[in-house]
Amino acid sequence: MALQDQPSRVGDLAARLRLAGNTVSTLVQQLVHAGFVHRSPDAADRRAAVIALTDAGRSQLAGWDAAHQQRIGDALSELSPADRTAIQAALPALDHLVEELAGQKRP
Repeated sequence: MALQDQPSRVGDLAARLRLAGNTVSTLVQQLVHAGFVHRSPDAADRRAAVIALTDAGRSQLAGWDAAHQQRIGDALSELSPADRTAIQAALPALDHLVEELAGQKRP
């Protein structure tokens, strides 16, 4: 999920993930049950809840991130130097693409 180290509302997570709120709510419930996140009242609005990572969730996310980086590194090491250079040159444009996609509203 797109959880970071700051509590988020389910609706905010759904918007970031571009998923329906009920879908994210179901996923969050599964993560709560697994012990990776916890729900607590929103300090700004007691009617709402916020979701935050637990220590176990942070650990799981760090492990996934490390494995993902290793997988990408391994794949890049198999490419030719020319291909690696082309990918490196494309990174700024890809970063701009991600920014544009993140700024678009859900249809």
